[in-house]
Amino acid sequence: MVLTLSYIAIVIYSIALLLIFFYSLAQLNLLVNYLGHKKKNNEAPKFNLLDPREIPHVTIQLPIYNEEYVVERLLENIAKIEYPQNKLEIQVLDDSTDESVSETARHIEKLRETGLDIRHIRRENRQGYKAGALKEGLRIAKGEFIAIFDADFLPDSDWLKKTVIYFKDPEIGVVQTRWGHLNRDYSLLTKIQAFALDAHFTLEQVGRNSKGHFINFNGTAGIWRKECIIDAGNWEGDTLTEDLDLSYRAQLKNWKFKYLEDVETPAELPVVISAARSQQFRWNKGGAENFRKTVTRVLAAKNIPLKTKLHGVLHLLNSSMFLCVFVVALLSIPMLYIKNTFGHLDWIFEVTSFFIASTIILFVCYWFTYKNIQGSGFENFIDYIKMFFTFFSVAMGFSLHNSVAVLEGHMGKRSEFVRTPKFNIKNLTDSWKGNKYLHQKISPNTMLEAILAFYFLFGMYSAISLNDYGLFPFHFMLFLGFGFVFFKSMTSKA
Repeated sequence: MVLTLSYIAIVIYSIALLLIFFYSLAQLNLLVNYLGHKKKNNEAPKFNLLDPREIPHVTIQLPIYNEEYVVERLLENIAKIEYPQNKLEIQVLDDSTDESVSETARHIEKLRETGLDIRHIRRENRQGYKAGALKEGLRIAKGEFIAIFDADFLPDSDWLKKTVIYFKDPEIGVVQTRWGHLNRDYSLLTKIQAFALDAHFTLEQVGRNSKGHFINFNGTAGIWRKECIIDAGNWEGDTLTEDLDLSYRAQLKNWKFKYLEDVETPAELPVVISAARSQQFRWNKGGAENFRKTVTRVLAAKNIPLKTKLHGVLHLLNSSMFLCVFVVALLSIPMLYIKNTFGHLDWIFEVTSFFIASTIILFVCYWFTYKNIQGSGFENFIDYIKMFFTFFSVAMGFSLHNSVAVLEGHMGKRSEFVRTPKFNIKNLTDSWKGNKYLHQKISPNTMLEAILAFYFLFGMYSAISLNDYGLFPFHFMLFLGFGFVFFKSMTSKA
């Protein structure tokens, strides 16, 4: 019986390791694409904004929900966008349910007095959440092109001039820009989030886009062709990541996406772990929901090549890698005892080398994206090593939380769209304490994360007692990761 269970555990463990390895190989392929693209000088047709006849009409949509701390900053920043007033409309899609509504209305009225075409659009209910608000605004939008900014984004004044010009190509449906980080250095948590997002917005977005593979509009800091949205079936609120959903439907209809790595749109990162948790849950569950909704259409599509299909499937499975990591972590300690109990099974533990290989591949891939933003040199490389293993540890510490999200998404369990609280924090002296939008309840998963921290501490003890140190570094990182997530969850309260 014990031997049978051991074989079952080994099979599950091996499958999870292989899936992680295939994911890392896909990342390596994206790195090759990324480096190749950096050497090219890709010219594209562009509107000449000096010619009034070529200046398109643009609508900027600002979907907000209870954004008391950042709405004034958002509106003042958007009002500075440099674009002919007769060709610009701003829609404030306000689903708020608190006293911020009156403050928002007051700011909008003040901006209207300057001649700005800005509207305060309210709905009777939040049906469809953000997707529903965007769809409602689109119905009455004047613009041929729809720029979207979440409440914590602060585009530069020349943002439209750098982006809308690429719609000269009639096949372009979306132009997406790279996210910047206003408060990258606020804390270890913000540094880790920035590190992960930088990898996505360099390696992944450029790596896919440069070869015509599917990418995603990131929900904000991008601009859509209105015709593209309608042709793809409009916004739908049946997943938590409506941006990924519409992106794939549009690309399946042969619309092209243009990604601009050199155009940075600054935004604020969550500074409290409860806010990061809600954001991570939504992104990862939404990814799994979109895999469930879209993968068969991607595989059945006759208009896209096989390699694009493979990258599309792996892209939709991105969030599911957390589940694979969690399975590998959970089974790693039983594997240690199986290895030292059944000597004839020693050979199967060679599969552990796949995890080491995956880690090395990701280490190399992330270095190229890190140095592109932070710079190269020996000191930066040392900083990178510390940041990579810190990020890797904390990402594994989030694996339980994110695995729950992924499982709910794959099983089709519906849940409410939970917004990420905004803080209006840039500097180390700014405080998040007292933010009324923070959840006061501790997640039920938090206690499990504490137990897992001790579980991997036991794994380290097991390595010493069995004199088998192969998994010791892995268990040490898991102990630190789950310990960090637990500690921050218990102490970062408003």
